[in-house]
Amino acid sequence: MCFKSSETSLDGPISDVLHFKDKDLISTLLLELNTLRKDQIFTDVVLCSEGKELPCHRNVLVSSSPYFYAMFCSCFLETQKPRIDLQGVPYDILASIVEYVYTGSVSITMELVLPLMQAASMLQYGRLFEACSTFLQTQLSPDNCLSMIRLSEILHCPSLQGKARELAVKSFSDVVVSEDFCELSLPELVSYLEDDKLCVEEEQVFETLLAWIHHDPFSRRSTIHDLFRRVRLRHVHPSYLFQFIANDPLVQSSSLCIEIIESVRRLLFSVGTHCPGDLETLWAVPRRKNCKEALVVVGGRKNGERTSREALLYDEQTRCWQCLAKIPLRLHRPSYICMHSILYVLGGLTTTAGGQCTTSKTVYTLSLKTNQWRVGEPMLTPRYAHQSSTYLHFIFVLGGLTADGQLSNSVERYDTMFNLWEAMAPMPTAVLHPAVAAHDQRIYVFGGEDAMQKPVRIIQVYHIGRNMWYRMETRTVKNVCAPAAVIDDKIYIVGGYTRRMVAYDVKTNRFEKCENMKARKMHHSAAVVNGKIYVTGGRFINSDESVEDSDGFDFYDPKTDSWVSMGTLPFKLFDHGSVNLVYLSDKFLPT
Repeated sequence: MCFKSSETSLDGPISDVLHFKDKDLISTLLLELNTLRKDQIFTDVVLCSEGKELPCHRNVLVSSSPYFYAMFCSCFLETQKPRIDLQGVPYDILASIVEYVYTGSVSITMELVLPLMQAASMLQYGRLFEACSTFLQTQLSPDNCLSMIRLSEILHCPSLQGKARELAVKSFSDVVVSEDFCELSLPELVSYLEDDKLCVEEEQVFETLLAWIHHDPFSRRSTIHDLFRRVRLRHVHPSYLFQFIANDPLVQSSSLCIEIIESVRRLLFSVGTHCPGDLETLWAVPRRKNCKEALVVVGGRKNGERTSREALLYDEQTRCWQCLAKIPLRLHRPSYICMHSILYVLGGLTTTAGGQCTTSKTVYTLSLKTNQWRVGEPMLTPRYAHQSSTYLHFIFVLGGLTADGQLSNSVERYDTMFNLWEAMAPMPTAVLHPAVAAHDQRIYVFGGEDAMQKPVRIIQVYHIGRNMWYRMETRTVKNVCAPAAVIDDKIYIVGGYTRRMVAYDVKTNRFEKCENMKARKMHHSAAVVNGKIYVTGGRFINSDESVEDSDGFDFYDPKTDSWVSMGTLPFKLFDHGSVNLVYLSDKFLPT
């Protein structure tokens, strides 16, 4: 019981009112009514089902449900009837509902949930209906979520439908092997394939539509073009696109599909960035929302000791580092690049147990799907201390040092479509440690140093489509051992024996000064993740003009022109790589 007296003061009048609220009465009232119901005391209506009777109180039923309120408080015949026959409601279900009305509790099982839900809907017990929905949501799995969606449509249950759809989108890779998948209608399948939140790689999107068509090829083969347009071809690996998709018999049977494939082929071979005609809207579709960008830091010199074999992935949500599989060999100053969600480690210098150094042309690749390193197609020329860049389906390797220690101006290109390396036009000037970035059919090589270790004040520009170089001399460029990063139409050159950071606008051919770094850095690495430039490790010059290794971890936000510290790396690191790797966020990440 609760007693609440009015506030009083020594100077004011004393209240003669006591506000009393009996909470026990409220909580026990229904229980007492239930006892009266069981003893058939004051019951004035009987609910009947399957020849069995449940005596009840009209006022209790009226106060608990709009259905009974309308029945007993309107001009219906049942208003005065002592017996109400509820057809279609099984007796045990009706008994459970009456028990719920008088006690507020009910036991929901898989055997009872469907008839209980139907009865709750009919008798308008909304909270009981949603309790059944909540119970079914706990039973959801990739095997049954599609059938649950069908059920939710029949029962008009948006909460169950929303949760089942959410699971189907999140676990689509498992849903497509369920028995219910191939029974989807064309509009239903299209709605999944168009969903930005679909957690699946584009290659599997194509395989999914094929499986659906092959389930009933006679009536469904004509839908290939409509479904094929839902595959986001820009995010399909080129080799898969042209070796498997383009040669599939169903695709070959559709002139419209062939036209799309040929448009993509012309676009990639022309090394263009803009699509003609109908392909433009298909090509412009972004990655699905569950494709997340992650920072991966790989290789380098760890804590000033031996060359590291470690690859670390930074989880932005937990702000923790996760260990990926280690690089097969210790490689001194290879180049690191990421394309099609695959991490590439190219070349480098290896040291045998006897201390002999060997320049490598080996290529190692790592995919998050398997978390295993594989050996790729080797480069044409062994090299180390070189630079790499990507554009469309190409990887470019530039300069570096050859096996005899000579500074090289050679350039080679790897075509991921045909798994082929080929020599390209050499750089006009051989440079070491330049800043390199690709943008709009061009590769920009900023500064670096010559064979005499003198800074080179030039910008060398390579036109990818024409396989031609030209150079521009500029006093603004004086960077060595500085990474470059691209955001929109600007190439950012981050440090390099200096705190200075500049942005080169490729449209205006002008440099813009940005906020300086906190220390003079070199041999660090930079990568763009979610519109910010993450800078890791390196070496810096302290206040005593001494060189120290760094475990720094910062990012630069171009929108605010400011630097933000993210703490530290797990260890000090320099001469390493950092790349942007795209992965499916709802899939398990290796640890």
